[in-house]
Amino acid sequence: MKNSVKIFVFALLICVINNIAYSQQLPQYTQWATHQFSINPAHAGIKACVDIQTLYRTQWVGLEGAPRSGFFTLSVPLQANRTAYLSARHGIGVKVETDKIGQFTTNRFNLAYAGHVNFSRDTRLSVGISLGMMHFGYDQSNSKTIDPDPAVFSEASLVMPDASFGAWWNGPNYYFGASLQNLLRSKWKGVGLDSHYRIQTSINAGNKLKMSDDVNLLSGILFKLPTTGPLGVDANAIFDFKNVFGIGGGYRFTEAILGFMYFRINQQFLIQYSVDYVVSPLGRSFSHEISFNFATCKSVTTGAIKTALFE
Repeated sequence: MKNSVKIFVFALLICVINNIAYSQQLPQYTQWATHQFSINPAHAGIKACVDIQTLYRTQWVGLEGAPRSGFFTLSVPLQANRTAYLSARHGIGVKVETDKIGQFTTNRFNLAYAGHVNFSRDTRLSVGISLGMMHFGYDQSNSKTIDPDPAVFSEASLVMPDASFGAWWNGPNYYFGASLQNLLRSKWKGVGLDSHYRIQTSINAGNKLKMSDDVNLLSGILFKLPTTGPLGVDANAIFDFKNVFGIGGGYRFTEAILGFMYFRINQQFLIQYSVDYVVSPLGRSFSHEISFNFATCKSVTTGAIKTALFE
C-alpha cells in the first residue's frame, strides 16, 4: 500500500512538472500591449529615445508555488533620424527577466538588435533578434514525499543559451507583431527524462480609434501558440484620455477577466496597474501587475494625441 501511494505521489509530481513545461515555459504578462519589447526583440530601439521599463507580476495569489515574474528592459536607438521613404534605422536593447514557479526558477539575460525601415513617415517594418543566456534552477527544499526519493530530491542548476526572433509592422493607427522565443530548445539536464524548452510563438495586433479630440480607444489581441498545449488568447480595450490617463478591461479566454489603469506624468513617466480575476478551473483568485516606464522623449506631438504604442 505504501509503495502504491508513493508511486501515485511521484506520478502526480511528474504531471505537474510536465504541465509547467508545456503550458507556461514563458512568463505571462497582462500588460503586454504597453511592453512590446518584453515579448518581441523587433522593438529594440524602435523609439527615437531611450526607453526604460520594469514590471512585476504576482500570479494566482493565495496558491502555493504560484508564478512570480518580472523584468527590466532598456531600449536605445543607434540612429533615430527618419525620412518619409525607405529610411533605415536600428537600435539595441537589454532585457533581464526572472520567473519562479514552485521549485523552478528561470533567469534570463538577453541582448537584442533590431533594424527599422520606414516605408512612409508613419508606416514601418522592424525585424529583430535577441541572444543571451538563461539560468534554470530546481530547488528541492520544499518538495515533500512519503519516503525520500532521489528523483524528487535532486537539485538542478543549469546555464543555457537563449535566442528569439521578432517582426513588427505598424501604421499610424494599427500594428501587427510576431515573435518566436526559446528558439534553441535547450534541455533540462537532470530534470525528467525528456524535459526541455519548446519554441513559443506569439502573434499580436492592435488598433487606435479616435473617439474625440481628447479620447482614443486602444484595442489589442494576442495569440499565444505553444508547440504543445492549447492556444492562448488575450483581448483588451483601453480608453486613453489626453494620453494622460487610461482605464479599460479585457479577457484571457477561458482563464481570466482583466482590468487596467495607468497614469502618465509629464508624458515621460508611465505608471500602470492591472489585475486578473481568475475564473479558470484552477479556482477563483487574483493576479496583479505593476509597472513603471520612463522615456527620455515625450509621447505627445503638438496638436495631436499620439500614444507611445505607435511611436
